[in-house]
Amino acid sequence: MAIRSPEHPAPSHFLLHLSDLHLRGEESPPGIVDGEVGLLRVLAEIEATGARPEAIVFSGDLANSGEPEAYARLRSAVEPVAERLGARAIWAMGNHDDRANLREHLLGEPRSEEPLNAVHWLGGLRVTVLDTSVPGAHHGEISAEQLKWLSSVLEVPAPEGTLLVMHHPPVPCIQPLAILVELRGQAGLAAVVRGSDVRAILGGHLHHSTSATFAGIPVSVASSTCYTQDLAGPVDPQTGIRGTRGRDAAQGCTMVHVYRDTVVHSVVPPAGGATVGEEFTPAAVARTLHRHGALPPLDSPGSVRTRRAG
Repeated sequence: MAIRSPEHPAPSHFLLHLSDLHLRGEESPPGIVDGEVGLLRVLAEIEATGARPEAIVFSGDLANSGEPEAYARLRSAVEPVAERLGARAIWAMGNHDDRANLREHLLGEPRSEEPLNAVHWLGGLRVTVLDTSVPGAHHGEISAEQLKWLSSVLEVPAPEGTLLVMHHPPVPCIQPLAILVELRGQAGLAAVVRGSDVRAILGGHLHHSTSATFAGIPVSVASSTCYTQDLAGPVDPQTGIRGTRGRDAAQGCTMVHVYRDTVVHSVVPPAGGATVGEEFTPAAVARTLHRHGALPPLDSPGSVRTRRAG
């Protein structure tokens, strides 16, 4: 029997992408979605699968109103899970966040109102965080100083390329009301990232999963773990204007697998549902591949061999 090798080798990196947690400083009042409940459910579902990401990327709106207590609750919720998974937490600012409170109560850093820009390294993969928040506003902007900083970061390509994390995604808003809070001045960002080693842009803010390209770069927007936007809502047939309705449903996250030649973004909806057809356990998958002469990748991100090699 001829041996069937996969078209692509195993991914070199595996990350989780979560967004728009909207944790509050205390338990949510009746009728308000408790952001911590949704966050813990999503993390528990991922942990139960046995998957082990290198990092968990949170693309903003970590707190609902930037309260110190919200960041303390978030830290207490995430740190134990991240430790069990062996994953690094990477945080980005959102329009609902407070820079000084986030730094002090989540990152354990001195208080500062300066933009929260950062660079994280996962082996040869560079994860660059860009603060698109505007204090006191809900739209996004990137200052000239930040663009200069980003340009200097990207001046030297990373061995495995760069992932750019930002709360306000540089994509068209299919919900007209979102135009009021979109990222402004996107042309300046495009001039910096076009032709760079940025392989993908990770964003949030919209409360629904979507994807596009920006300056030739794939953009992946993660849904919210708190509440989501109902895209099946009414559209005015005369104007084409779509209504907006938040809902307590369909919360989820995105898996990010970084391969040598591509980056794959997989939306993870809530777990559950009746099984359709035959269920294959990991062991059954391995046996089936072996029976058909197919070779699975030797390692997967998060495996013992991969982590030791890294």
